[in-house]
Amino acid sequence: MKLRGHSIEPAADLSGVNLSGADLSDTDLNKADLSDADLSSADLSSANLADADLSGADLSWASLNWANLKRAFLSGANLTRADLSGADLTGADLTGADLSGAVLSGANLSGAILSGVDLSGADLIEANLHGADLRQADLSGARVTTEQLAQARSLRGATLPAHPVHA
Repeated sequence: MKLRGHSIEPAADLSGVNLSGADLSDTDLNKADLSDADLSSADLSSANLADADLSGADLSWASLNWANLKRAFLSGANLTRADLSGADLTGADLTGADLSGAVLSGANLSGAILSGVDLSGADLIEANLHGADLRQADLSGARVTTEQLAQARSLRGATLPAHPVHA
């Protein structure tokens, strides 16, 4: 399915839909309800998902590079091996999401809620973690610098990488 560059009705209800492998790049999905949707392997690069509800959605292996996910609700979402390079996740809620093996290089996670998130093996090089809440997050094996971790608002109870990258 190709919806590349289209504008979906604001706050559209797409909950539970199967869009696996769909081309949604450059699509405007502002405030859309995509909760529990299957977006695995979908191309959402440069898509506008600001204020969207993606709770419980399957975004494994999805391409979300340069996507706008400001204030998006991604609680419990599966983002295993997703590419979020350069994505804007400012103020997003990712509580309990699975981002294991995800690529977040250059992503903006300032003020994001990442409590209880699985970031094991994730690439966070050059990601902005200023004010991010990483309580109880699993960062084992993640590529992240000690300088980035120092920017986080909270690391209480987090599992940190055994060998953080030095800047």
